[in-house]
Amino acid sequence: MPIPQEELDNRFTYHAPKGDQAGRYVLLRDAGRLYAHAINAFCTDSREMSLAMTKLEESVMWANASIARNE
Repeated sequence: MPIPQEELDNRFTYHAPKGDQAGRYVLLRDAGRLYAHAINAFCTDSREMSLAMTKLEESVMWANASIARNE
């Protein structure tokens, strides 16, 4: 089933922060940064560590996108 045009437009449109959104973006990034430091400190440099970092970056990005796209 095709994705509705409205949904595609929402996904590929800049969403300027409004209200307290910018502050929440910062809080999510800060939490991600703390966790990234923990991964860096406690994990062995490996493919798995690299994947953990990538997934963490993705998680923060998608969390912020959920705010931007749906409010």
